[in-house]
Amino acid sequence: MNPVPTIRSYRPADRAAVADVCVSTADLGGDSRALYPDEELMPTLFAAPYCHLEPELAFVLDDGNGRAVGYVVGTGDTADFVARFRDTWIPRVAHRYPEPTTAPGTPSEVMVGLLHTPERMILPELAGYPAHLHIDLLPGYQRRGFGRALMNTFLTALHDRGVAAVHLGMVTENKPARAFYDRLGFHEIPVDDPGPLTYLGRPTAVA
Repeated sequence: MNPVPTIRSYRPADRAAVADVCVSTADLGGDSRALYPDEELMPTLFAAPYCHLEPELAFVLDDGNGRAVGYVVGTGDTADFVARFRDTWIPRVAHRYPEPTTAPGTPSEVMVGLLHTPERMILPELAGYPAHLHIDLLPGYQRRGFGRALMNTFLTALHDRGVAAVHLGMVTENKPARAFYDRLGFHEIPVDDPGPLTYLGRPTAVA
């Protein structure tokens, strides 16, 4: 019998698999190893801090054999998360990624700069959407309903906590991701000077 993928809570043993999913999808949905050769860099920004700081809102898609092949992570309170990122997470990783002292010259250096500026996550236009998330699936598990199921699991967890709305920032160029979020009921949130990102939001209530 073929193993059946299921959604479950994140476990510390999932760390390497979650990092692999992040790296394998961090370049507009594709593998990012050529763009960011340090395979710890992108997970250090976009996956691991959530699993460490807010594990109760970290969920994985288990391939049926115990391996995480997708995940959704996030926070119910972006402002609080940013404070903890600053005070708790950066000190854990700054030895590997010290704060830049010069302008970035490579994509990796841009990301290290983002690591040291978590306050960038707090935008006045997003105040009505206090939660935020990141979701990624390996290509073989996309377009099979697992992304929607992961999202619904996360939204339900937020709603059960009394969090009314959530946002995310996505690279505007990533058209397939935008189509996915549109199907899930996200709408665009206008933001002054959003740079390369588009911000989307929706209520946490799942129909």
